[in-house]
Amino acid sequence: MMKHLTGYLTVACILFLEELCVKNHAEKYFQPSDNRQALKGLLVLRKYHNRGAFLNAGESRQKIVASVSVALTALVAVALWKAAGIPGLKLCKIGLSLMLGGGLSNTTDRLMRGYVVDYMSLRCGVKRIDNIVFNMADLYIMIGALLALTGDDRQAFLW
Repeated sequence: MMKHLTGYLTVACILFLEELCVKNHAEKYFQPSDNRQALKGLLVLRKYHNRGAFLNAGESRQKIVASVSVALTALVAVALWKAAGIPGLKLCKIGLSLMLGGGLSNTTDRLMRGYVVDYMSLRCGVKRIDNIVFNMADLYIMIGALLALTGDDRQAFLW
């Protein structure tokens, strides 16, 4: 089983390390007031310290948010370990790898910094969407969840 798990863990580790480097760069070189335009203004790079969960939910309960983050990341790791022993389920395993890499990144931020470093926004002209600041780890988690939940035949994994 370890042979099957190694590649997926490698993906998770690479994503975790990529985000560590990008977040450290944002912390060092970005100011909270920065709004650097990219992709003809569609993407805005800026630094934001998210002290809660998604959309800053639970900001006043950081210890609970951190505990839930640790628990969910551990749950994803166990799910990946379990899935690795089942033939097939490639999209599910890739999705769990993405979720694990993103989850490790944001959980590490919460535990080490006391906040998650978010650094980009999309500009679409809708203020509620324009104001959302996120990071690549958030995208890894969302894309991974979609793959894990919609890809392959999950019946063998879920039951």
